[in-house]
Amino acid sequence: MFRAIRKPFVAVLCLIAASPSLICAQQLMTPEHVARLRTVISARISPDGRRVAYVVNVPRKPFGDDKDGPAWTELHVADPSGGSLPFISGEVNVGSIAWTSDGQGISFLAKRADDKERSLYVIPIAGGEARRILAHETAIQSYSWKPDGKQIAFTAPDPEPSKEKTLKDKGFNQEIYEEKARRVRVWIAEISGQAADAWGAEAKKEQKARDLGITGSASALEWSPRGDLVAVTLAPTPSVDDAYMNQSIHIMDPSNGEAKSRYQPPGKMGAYAWSPDGKHLAVISSADRNDPAAGRLVVVPVAGGEAKDVLPQLEGHVTDLVWKDGETVLYVAAVGTSSVLGEIGYDGQRSRVFIPAAKGLLLNSVEKARDNSAIAFLSDSLSHPAEVFHAPSVDGVLRRLTNSNPWLSDLRFARQEAISYKARDGLQIEGVLVRPLDEQNGRRYPLIVAVHGGPEAHVANSWVTSYANPGQVAAARGMAVFYPNYRGSTGRGVEFSKLDHGDPAGKEFDDIVDGVDHLVATGLVDKDKVGITGGSYGGYASAWGATYYTERFAASVMFVGISDAVSKIGTTDIPEEMYLVHHRLRPWENWDLFLKRSPIYYVEKARTPTLILGGKDDTRVSPSQSLELYRLLRLVGKAPARLVQYPGEGHGNRRAASRYDYNLRMIRWMEHYLKGPGGEPPPADIDYPLEPKKEPEEKK
Repeated sequence: MFRAIRKPFVAVLCLIAASPSLICAQQLMTPEHVARLRTVISARISPDGRRVAYVVNVPRKPFGDDKDGPAWTELHVADPSGGSLPFISGEVNVGSIAWTSDGQGISFLAKRADDKERSLYVIPIAGGEARRILAHETAIQSYSWKPDGKQIAFTAPDPEPSKEKTLKDKGFNQEIYEEKARRVRVWIAEISGQAADAWGAEAKKEQKARDLGITGSASALEWSPRGDLVAVTLAPTPSVDDAYMNQSIHIMDPSNGEAKSRYQPPGKMGAYAWSPDGKHLAVISSADRNDPAAGRLVVVPVAGGEAKDVLPQLEGHVTDLVWKDGETVLYVAAVGTSSVLGEIGYDGQRSRVFIPAAKGLLLNSVEKARDNSAIAFLSDSLSHPAEVFHAPSVDGVLRRLTNSNPWLSDLRFARQEAISYKARDGLQIEGVLVRPLDEQNGRRYPLIVAVHGGPEAHVANSWVTSYANPGQVAAARGMAVFYPNYRGSTGRGVEFSKLDHGDPAGKEFDDIVDGVDHLVATGLVDKDKVGITGGSYGGYASAWGATYYTERFAASVMFVGISDAVSKIGTTDIPEEMYLVHHRLRPWENWDLFLKRSPIYYVEKARTPTLILGGKDDTRVSPSQSLELYRLLRLVGKAPARLVQYPGEGHGNRRAASRYDYNLRMIRWMEHYLKGPGGEPPPADIDYPLEPKKEPEEKK
């Protein structure tokens, strides 16, 4: 096969093949490379630690014969002794994988063949076809196995009333905003007669599920190790705001739905896990009602009692956890631009850190075998997106098990590093810098400032290239890329993440400009050739850079961004979250502040060429935010402005074509104004490269 051919011959084939195939001869990262990146998105270690099941995102080709759509999700299994096999691959969408209680099968959610909705399947690890073991009237959203494998607890939304379906067929398809959202219920289903050797047998009659009768709307659940209780994540309503700010964990009796106890976090909440003895829950929670992100490690007595923050001094954010034993929790935390693996006793004692700030390797999640024989991680690095790693113990040597993009080894990457600098008020700010490829001493380069969203997020010194982040693509074209972790970012503790509260677009965006000044002072950056881009809150910063700070930026690319802080509150699906963990003010409490922290307020001074992009169906940041900025920039008429909207896309692009288009337009806009002729914008149309029907790898 083609993959076995020696590299010199590969180069010859690349030179004579059609357009995107040239990327393998160039040895530089391009938008075509970004469009084909595969990423591992979840991993589950087997009970005996001998295998790791994982799901990999496989993007569709935005050119050639592929039908447009979101990435496919495939199920693979890696063996630490060597090798990885695809179990369910091709045009499939596999999600929510888990090992069966006996370790002989892998369960997953999918909508296959004649399924009307997403159902639960099991594929035997010994080989054979996957078969459906549970279907429901509506799509199954999440599930948990009872430890003995005889029952499954799952969540599914209420069905649409038959009367409403009939009316829709007759044209009565009006939408009643927010009042008709369907709540998600908890169900219990019997999975009878499934012995360890029966996963490959003929399907038995599916059992009718029993509604647990819980009040509220569920989003996650997990059965206790003893099988006598179920922990359920509930919100008062199905609204996004409630899912962000008002979730709680209810410990339920699965036989009758009776609540035994409840944990109500003060604000946001993340993942949780039962202790092996079933006496405690470890929860990624918030410090208080105004904490922007769940990142505290809290241990909660299941029988009731006070929750304890066991890492109160952590200047970082916990991102994943698992119990090592009945008294100890393993956790992964983002600390600065890196990550750590640590353990802590359930009482806050016996703290240890095993992988302190591993350079270039970012730990994203942690999994542990039932018998403590091995652990698995999802990790990315400077040279690859997320992959599966494995170790025999918490202090063992990490070994990489998967290589989803082997062709990355043929590319040349620019130097990347974590940096720090002082803001104008003396606060230390961190960030990540990708230097231009083949950088020459004494030469100044164009710079793209890529601002993360949230702002309760941060950029780590690991893989930083995606369809919406210029990273190595821009570096390969002779530009530096700077990712600032401005105040309000995560990774540095609760206090730092609150430093922007009540001050939207204030010191937080000043931090970005101060970072540019730092890079100019080092001699790397040409101060007249600086662009700014970002999505969501990063789009807010991009619009601010194009208006308020217009003299500092030669180009701006705003993606699903905010331009009017007043109308944003009236059009978003998270107004309460914006109030509690960002503004700390209602608009009517200070109209002047909201107005003067709106990029459109400064549109008259705008001289920065601005490309505005976003999804036409965005409910988080209304498309009207993009339209307002575009219309006013055009009315002022002092700088080029272009608006590109993606039908069917929401708060971020999901389809292959719209992702590829976005990446091309972002890079082209920056090149045109930071390296090229500037002036009038580049053509509105793009001459998309056409790919041959078969990839080079498929040739003999």
